[in-house]
Amino acid sequence: MRTKFLFVVALAFGISAFAQKKEVKAIEKAIKSGSYGEAKNLVGAAEALIGSMDDKTKESFYLAKAQAYLGVDNTNAADLKVAAESFSKLKDTKYNAEAEAGISNVVVAMINSAIKDQNTQNYTSASTKLADAYNYSKKDTLYLYFAASNSVNGKDYDTALKYYNQLTDLGFSGIETLYYATEVETNEEVKIPSKQERDLLVLGKTHINPTEKKSESKRGEIAKNIALIYMSQGNNEKALEAMANARAENPDDLMLVRSEANIYLEMNQLDKYKEIMQEVIAKDPNNPELYYNLGVGEDKLGNTQAAIDYYKKAVSLNPKYAAAYNNIGALILSEEKAIVDEMNNLGTSNADYAKYDKLKEKRQGIYKQAAPYLEKALENQTGEKGVARSLELAKTLYGIYQQLGDTSKADAMKARVETLEGGN
Repeated sequence: MRTKFLFVVALAFGISAFAQKKEVKAIEKAIKSGSYGEAKNLVGAAEALIGSMDDKTKESFYLAKAQAYLGVDNTNAADLKVAAESFSKLKDTKYNAEAEAGISNVVVAMINSAIKDQNTQNYTSASTKLADAYNYSKKDTLYLYFAASNSVNGKDYDTALKYYNQLTDLGFSGIETLYYATEVETNEEVKIPSKQERDLLVLGKTHINPTEKKSESKRGEIAKNIALIYMSQGNNEKALEAMANARAENPDDLMLVRSEANIYLEMNQLDKYKEIMQEVIAKDPNNPELYYNLGVGEDKLGNTQAAIDYYKKAVSLNPKYAAAYNNIGALILSEEKAIVDEMNNLGTSNADYAKYDKLKEKRQGIYKQAAPYLEKALENQTGEKGVARSLELAKTLYGIYQQLGDTSKADAMKARVETLEGGN
């Protein structure tokens, strides 16, 4: 009886093992036929038997499950997460190569799905997928950086702060090698997506002079964003502490110094802003943007002439700096209001008429002084907002030319206004 009993148990075990393998084979068969939905449905039946599977069958099951949930062009985050977890269980097994390739495919699928979410402004979903992509690979910290950026865009500042702090702890800089070559046809240096592509273009002789450059560090931007998030939470002390810690670790990082200056500007501590900006200029004296920013700071302080001087320095370094030309013209025109108010308060006496004529002459002098800068601003206006800004400038100049009695210029600017309006 005892021998017979043992035989029955052994037979039952053999049937159980056969059933397990049969369930796994069914999943594999569905995958091979491209029936990933069916394969996912079959996973449940096999998973119920996992407790009694031997290691070999269990590994085959996890591979089949991972492939079933990965599918083809799958953008479902929950499915991709299941696939990644299943592939992860196969590391250091005979399926290690399949596991690494599978996780790479999961990461690519996550990134593609995140890009779609980002394009439809579904920033929270994009952030989650990008963070998952980083956690699955633990290689490319740029995914975590973009996850933080999407959280900021989605106004989920707590999550953004978590990711930014994580990047800081990892020592992330975001510095990349960028590849360039000069296009033979246009003689312009252009950025090429990869070294391989650039080298092929040079080999094909459509491009020459291959060069490589390093991108700017993202540490300053991250430190600034951490500080701004703390500021939005009303924690200015923590904001400045975060910036100070970042600068202490990277004393030569100019972007961090500039970011600290911007934090003081946001806090409206303009004297401190100016002090740090002078430190920045000492390190980068030929950067027009720095002088432009100082002009903005002086304008906020009400120091009109100092602001104009900084803007003029900016355009001397960059003769195409439209925003700086615009701000010079706007500051000059700002003097008009006081003159107009004074003109409106005059009476009807001969003395008042004489004073009116002098004020009118002074007002026209302001127009004549501002017009060249506004013309330069219009001439150099570019970018996405260029058309709207050009229309605004053209209307302002049209009014100025009318006031100055310059019919020729007024007519030309009126035609410019009509053309710009027609393009909107």
